[in-house]
Amino acid sequence: MSVIPIKTHRELVDSRVPGCGLPGEVFSRQDVFENDLDVFFNKLWILVGVTADVPEPGDVSTVEVGKASIMIVRDDDENIRTYRNVCRHRGSRIMKEPGKASVGMLVCPYHQWTYDLDGSLKHTSHMGKDFDPKCRSLIPVHTKVVGAHIFVCLSDDPPADISKLEEVMTPRFAPHQMQRTKIAFESELIENGNWKLVVENNRECYHCEATHPELTNSFLPEDFGFCPDGLGEEDLKSYDTYVARNAANKANWESEGYICSIFESLDESVHTNFRTQRLVIAGSNESQTLSTKVASTRLLGDLTRRDLGDVHMWGHNSWTHIMSDHSIVAFILPIAPDKTLVRTKWLVHEDAVEGVDYDLKTLTEVWLATNQQDAELVQNTHSGTQDPAYVPGPYSKYTEAELDKFCRWYDAKLKEQSI
Repeated sequence: MSVIPIKTHRELVDSRVPGCGLPGEVFSRQDVFENDLDVFFNKLWILVGVTADVPEPGDVSTVEVGKASIMIVRDDDENIRTYRNVCRHRGSRIMKEPGKASVGMLVCPYHQWTYDLDGSLKHTSHMGKDFDPKCRSLIPVHTKVVGAHIFVCLSDDPPADISKLEEVMTPRFAPHQMQRTKIAFESELIENGNWKLVVENNRECYHCEATHPELTNSFLPEDFGFCPDGLGEEDLKSYDTYVARNAANKANWESEGYICSIFESLDESVHTNFRTQRLVIAGSNESQTLSTKVASTRLLGDLTRRDLGDVHMWGHNSWTHIMSDHSIVAFILPIAPDKTLVRTKWLVHEDAVEGVDYDLKTLTEVWLATNQQDAELVQNTHSGTQDPAYVPGPYSKYTEAELDKFCRWYDAKLKEQSI
């Protein structure tokens, strides 16, 4: 009886038909998952939190990325710092569980080695006069704060092109003053699917009209994708109206200094994969709510204008939507080949008061519903890709072009690592 050889990760990706999805084994195998963690979550920049996670000096937010654990810290000078959550003595976790805490110092629970918020080792016992604490500071993690977004890279050689994301996004975030926000609500959802399927689902809206009634209430239908084939005169006129509305909004916003244009850094040559645009919101053009009006009357920063649409940004582990009144920041962390943590945060102005300036249900109901719907879609897709009958089909060039770009980028990053 002949034995069919198991394809390597490289061979699996090479077998992808151009313009089609990845083979099912890329979503389920443990060796592929471990390679993905190493390349896409250890060697590239990833989003792990927002500045509002650590609003005061001494606040700590602990995040797990595969086997790694990092501590996001607000120091005494109110700077954001990140460290490996590993004591420099015998490796104990300093913060025993992921999540948030407020501390004066970072104290290892094993032998009470004590670190300042700047990472320096301040106290030990029984180590003798020859012991040099300067050689045992906490291990820092490369960190970049852009707006309210905290990006880290666990590699010793982080990709330099994070500077392009910073250059592009800083002026787009600036009017919203994202560091003057607080977390009104946050959720964690474990989706029963591979992280790449979560990304693919987020990068297309082919599925949106049929599955996201709450979200699409604030979307213009043409934003789901537009295929002119077979359309009648009325539909084509509707599309012309859409184009004209977008152009008018863009001209109006840009006359007041709000950047609107699409910027993409998605091709095979880049490491820091991201896309941004300011989109028109349906209806009142104010916010992603069921009414399309602001959820919070206390606008972000010093804004006075409500109808500023949606500044979106997504990367290979995150997506963000910023309106005049609030922002949704979500990021993913792989747990297993078939499990992905989706962490979502709703940000409002730091001085906004629940029940006075905003109603929590109005603020959160659209994306709570959308996240749950997406989790079901991802689970169903992951299951289907593991069926022996699964053969990857073609992407729509009108609504899924970004997925083919993602596959090509994914392939290129693996080749760079010779996987």
